[in-house]
Amino acid sequence: MQTVASTDPWSVSEADYPADASEPEQLRHLLRYAVLAPSAHNAQPWRFRVTDAGIELHADRSRALPVSDPDGRELVIGCGAALFFLRVAVRRFGHMDRVHLFPDPARPDLLALVSRGDEARASREVLTLFRAIRERRTYRPAFEERAVGAPDLAALLEAAEDEGGWLRPVAGPLRDDVAALVEEADKRQYADSAFRRELAGWIRSGTRGVEDGIPAYALGIPDLLAPLGPTLMGALNLGGMRGGSDRRAAQAAPLLAVLGTEGDRPSDWLHAGQSLARVLLAGQARGLSAAFLNQPVQVPELRARLREMLGREAWPQVIVRMGHGKALPPTPRRTVEEVLVS
Repeated sequence: MQTVASTDPWSVSEADYPADASEPEQLRHLLRYAVLAPSAHNAQPWRFRVTDAGIELHADRSRALPVSDPDGRELVIGCGAALFFLRVAVRRFGHMDRVHLFPDPARPDLLALVSRGDEARASREVLTLFRAIRERRTYRPAFEERAVGAPDLAALLEAAEDEGGWLRPVAGPLRDDVAALVEEADKRQYADSAFRRELAGWIRSGTRGVEDGIPAYALGIPDLLAPLGPTLMGALNLGGMRGGSDRRAAQAAPLLAVLGTEGDRPSDWLHAGQSLARVLLAGQARGLSAAFLNQPVQVPELRARLREMLGREAWPQVIVRMGHGKALPPTPRRTVEEVLVS
């Protein structure tokens, strides 16, 4: 008989909540929602510890991306997204959430401590966000040719601000400039053999036994070629082809936007992850899928140019494209058992 912790996280349902179990068991159950958060290359760079004080969220540096993310900025953003999913789950199941960021200066990789506060009935907004968790996917195909309506856009802007970030839609000539920046970043990154090897190391062929990384099918690689995907990606400089494809995706997206924060410290990255997570769930609840074009933010010189293009002193953290799309299968996740530490 499987335990809650060893069950596929995507199979969780509201009816599975162990209402009569001990508090530690209930907290472990809530982590089944946290691990569904997005992260760069689906590296899932988080660890959790359940203690008498609550749930500790730790950065897992063994899952860092030293070439594309040398400062660990996107790693912390991914952890911030998992933190927000966890907070929503705490609220869904009857408690206010208490969050203490960086609770121990002596342990910088302890990013947050989450505990349950007073009992409280989940609001309609919390229920809406919670039910979007299992439906959210990173959407890599082209979107339908449907505009993102003004009410939906307003909801996304508010969602970003609610978690301490900002969301700037990119349109007109500025969109062309940002799309060109995406293409340039692709060409620069793919020209670096170390980048290609790092990316190839996270591409997964097949589905059996896969628990992390980017499935070949998610990149549009046919099943017959899937076993060769990592080898080809590592060996070939596909920057020109990838750059052109991503440029067209940026230009065609119903909504292209930059998410950012006022500062650029680890605490800001953690807020960026929570802000991004809220935007993604708010969008999913309105039928909007999302994908990322973060390449310019991963190249310091191009990030500086993007910041200048936006005309503000704040820091761009994520580039996201959004629109309506079809249903997709989920990407793999490690079980709660695999991300828990004692």
